[in-house]
Amino acid sequence: RHVVVTSVDRDDLPDRGAGHFAATIRALKAKLPDASVEVLTPDFLAVEEEALATVVGARPEVFNHNIETVRRLHRRMRGAKATYDGALWLLQRAKEVADYPVLTKSGIIVGLGETNDEVVETMRDLREHGVDVVTIGQYLQPSSQHAQIDRWVHPDEFRWLREQGEALGFGSVFAGPLVRSSYRADEQRHAAETGRGAVAY
Repeated sequence: RHVVVTSVDRDDLPDRGAGHFAATIRALKAKLPDASVEVLTPDFLAVEEEALATVVGARPEVFNHNIETVRRLHRRMRGAKATYDGALWLLQRAKEVADYPVLTKSGIIVGLGETNDEVVETMRDLREHGVDVVTIGQYLQPSSQHAQIDRWVHPDEFRWLREQGEALGFGSVFAGPLVRSSYRADEQRHAAETGRGAVAY
């Protein structure tokens, strides 16, 4: 019913993998005509405009790019190349490029040292750039080489963040410790399209 397509960064390719995304979308639509398709894309650094035209040209129902963290921590967590404002631009531009009503979506991970107010500010930035769906989940340290967990966010805080997102006007807000971009992605899309609104897990 709903297929999520993602990949590792393909900086080894001139189009940063955009052609692969587009070909996969077209193949899915041919094989599963009743299914909706969501893409979770990398930054497409240095070829953003061309890559967006390629990916959105294949008409995915949902275009997802994760902003990951708040502005203050973005450079430390994501490096110098991928920028906070670049992520916002990519999400807004996806809607501008599309000749159909594509849903845009982004994800935030908490527990990296941000404050809840900074998370709300990030959600506000996302809404101002036309994003329809947001997910908020707990950071889990993948290995000893990655950033340490700053805090375990309490379920009450996730509920509060969900309420703030709903007040900002997102079509769908999924917030909870185990929530990730692709978590119940079909429900996220349905909630946004039907106006069912925010959900906490």
